[in-house]
Amino acid sequence: MEHTVLKIEEKYIEQAKKLGRDCEILPGGIEELARKLQKSAQTGVPLKIKLGMDPSRPDLHLGHTVVMRKIREFQKLGHTLQLLVGGATAMIGDPSGKSDTRPALTKEQVDENAKTYFEQISKVVTVDSKNVFNNADWLHKLNLQDMLSLCSKVTVAQIMTRDDFNARYKSGTPIAIHEFFYPLLQAYDSVVLDCDIELGGTDQRFNTLLGREMQTAYGKKEPQIVMLLPLLEGTDGIKKMSKSYPEHCISICDKPSDMYGKIMSIPDELIVRYYSLLTDLSNEEIENIKNSLQTTNPRDLKMRLGHLIVEMYCGKEDADKAQEEFVNVVQNKGIPSDIPEIKITESKTLADIVIENHLVESKGELKRLIAQGGIKVNDEKCMDINYTFDMENLPIVLKVGKRKFLKVNK
Repeated sequence: MEHTVLKIEEKYIEQAKKLGRDCEILPGGIEELARKLQKSAQTGVPLKIKLGMDPSRPDLHLGHTVVMRKIREFQKLGHTLQLLVGGATAMIGDPSGKSDTRPALTKEQVDENAKTYFEQISKVVTVDSKNVFNNADWLHKLNLQDMLSLCSKVTVAQIMTRDDFNARYKSGTPIAIHEFFYPLLQAYDSVVLDCDIELGGTDQRFNTLLGREMQTAYGKKEPQIVMLLPLLEGTDGIKKMSKSYPEHCISICDKPSDMYGKIMSIPDELIVRYYSLLTDLSNEEIENIKNSLQTTNPRDLKMRLGHLIVEMYCGKEDADKAQEEFVNVVQNKGIPSDIPEIKITESKTLADIVIENHLVESKGELKRLIAQGGIKVNDEKCMDINYTFDMENLPIVLKVGKRKFLKVNK
C-alpha cells in the first residue's frame, strides 16, 4: 500500500510514542500509528477514534477511564471520538474473558443503563452528540441475506482462535451459537463507522482485530489499527475492576469520601500503576514516584493519588474534604461529621439494621465482617450477629467496615 513507503517525520513518531504510552498497538506498533497521524495532518482530515461501550451496567468505574483518558489525548490533538453505544450487541452479551455464557440484556435494561452513560463519560472526554452512535440503528435492520453475507467473511477456525471460546471448547463448557455473533457484529460496527483506530482493553484483542479484518473484507484500503490498554485491577489487587465485584470497584459516581477511602485501600504494589493509568503525571514524575517508594511511606503516596483522582471527578473542594475526613476517621479514629441517621420505633437486631440500610450485600458478608472484627458499636467491637439495638440504649453509632457509619436513634 502507498503508506508503506511514506517517510515518517520525527515529530509524528514522537507524537505516536506519547499517545502509545501504556498501549499495545496492532499491527505495526508506533510506526503504524505515526503514519496515520502524519497522513491526517497532511490531509487535514481528523482520525476517527472508535470507542465501543455496552451499557451492561449503569455505572462507569475507574477501569473504564483508562481507555477514555486515551481518547481525550486524541481529542486534544483535534481527532474525533466515535462513541458507540452497543444497544444491539449488549442484548447478546460479550463473552470476552468469561468462562461461561454471559446473560443477555433486554432492550429495556439496555435503554435504562444507557441513560446515565453520557453524563458520566463527559467527566473524562468531550462528547459531541453528532458523534454518538448506537449500533441498534444499523444492526437491527440487517436482514437474513445481510447476516449470511457478514458470516461468510469469517471462518469457524478464526472464531475458535479466540482464547475464551477455545478454552471452553476444550473443557467441554457449552458455547451457544449466538455468542459467535458478538465479535462479528462488533467488527461490522467498524465497517459502518469507517473508523481509523479502535481502542479497547486487552480482553478485546480478538474483537478489535476482527474489526480490522472485516473492514478489509468490505474493501477499506487502510483498515483501522488497534490500541489495547491494560485492564485495571480493583482494590484487591487481583481481579480486574468490575461492577461484578462492588467491594473492589471504584465508581466515578462514588461519593468523594468513598472514592478517596477506596484508593487508600489499594495494595502498595498498585500505587505506580494507578498513577500511570489514572492521572496526568508525566513519565518523569511517575518514575520519581516509583523510586520514592523505597524511602517514602506508601500511605503518603496514596493520599496524593486519592486527592488527585477525587479532584478530577468531584472538584478540589470535595477532594480536600475527603482527605480531611479520611485523616479524621481512619488515622485519628474519629467519626465523620455527616453520617446518616435513622430512627427506629422498636428494638432491632444488628443483622436487620445493616441489611435494611444496605451496609452489607448479604448476611454472609456481615458474618465475615463480624469474624474479622469489622463491626463496631459505639467504637467497641461487636462479635454477635444477634446483637440487639434496645430503645433505651439509643442513640448508637454503628461502624461497618472501615468507612461506613450509621447513627441509630429513636
